[in-house]
Amino acid sequence: MSSHIIAARRTAVAPRGGAFAALQPHELTAPVIKALLADAGLPADQVDEIIAANAMGPGGNVARVAALAAGLPERVAGLTIDRQCVGGLDALILADAMIRARQAEVVIAGGVESYSRRPHRLHTHADGRAPTPYDQAPFTPWPDRDPAMADAAQALADRLGIDRAAQDDWAVESHRKARSAQPMREIVPLAGLSHDAFTRSLSPALCARATVVSGTITSANSAVAADAAAFCLVVSDRVAARLGKPGLRIGAGRSIGGDPTLPGLAPVAVIQSVLEHEGLAPTDLARAEIMEAYAVQAIACVQGANLPAAIVNPGGGALARGHPIGASGAVLAVRLFHDLRPGEAGLAAIAAAGGLGTALVLRA
Repeated sequence: MSSHIIAARRTAVAPRGGAFAALQPHELTAPVIKALLADAGLPADQVDEIIAANAMGPGGNVARVAALAAGLPERVAGLTIDRQCVGGLDALILADAMIRARQAEVVIAGGVESYSRRPHRLHTHADGRAPTPYDQAPFTPWPDRDPAMADAAQALADRLGIDRAAQDDWAVESHRKARSAQPMREIVPLAGLSHDAFTRSLSPALCARATVVSGTITSANSAVAADAAAFCLVVSDRVAARLGKPGLRIGAGRSIGGDPTLPGLAPVAVIQSVLEHEGLAPTDLARAEIMEAYAVQAIACVQGANLPAAIVNPGGGALARGHPIGASGAVLAVRLFHDLRPGEAGLAAIAAAGGLGTALVLRA
């Protein structure tokens, strides 16, 4: 048995404090769920489960709240996962596993993030001191091996000898490709926004004036914090055949851990693993959607996995959109759904804090 993505939609990606600033995660998600079901011609009462990645939300079960907001049956329990940036892609891998195990036949899977509405985080203290705020959760038990993400990106640049000019060039090209791309059919209009709001005309001169975050890492060659939701409708062979919608077949997908001080390298090994499992060489791929949390991270993945540059992020990447953490992996899959043509294979890959990497092969 295999599983198929028969519909894939997302909101636009809006920078933190932008068009989606007033919306909670379930308010971002519900319109996407409704669009998926409409696209597939599938009644809401046939949905068995929803899996939603969310990293910075209010806690509880975001997937359950979104399911109820979208009018799914009350029996749909909802599963919320947090594996940071890779979570949206992991949700699809979990949906595939559920269907292969015959635990479900129709699963909505993806991710959502509202950076704008994230709650304040406070450390409490056993000695009664006032709570102190923090931004980044711990991703290892060792403070000396738990770097801030920008510092980890700089360490990767140092390790591989990737200078600021190369990173800036990648960022400029990401924006150029996004600006020249066709209107993206996958976007569900919401709050007056039907396009990715951050994309702009970026030049080397503008990059040169960008604020330095860490060494060669700047505000121009790192992705902006953002809000978005992205989900796919994953179904069994039987449901896909009944609806006459083969969509994309989900191939090999895997998540692995690597060096927590160099998280940007983690996708390389997992890309190689899933391609080997599928019997594919990098040159067999028609499209590769590689996460651009930082330009250096994307460059490292492309170089390390020997991916042909021409197939990578043809419509631009996260540097030109933004990084809605829990949704970012799912955005990659949504892009592949709308770009792959019959007979083609595509790859989505993403890294996460703590040294995590996830990759997934999709076949049209």
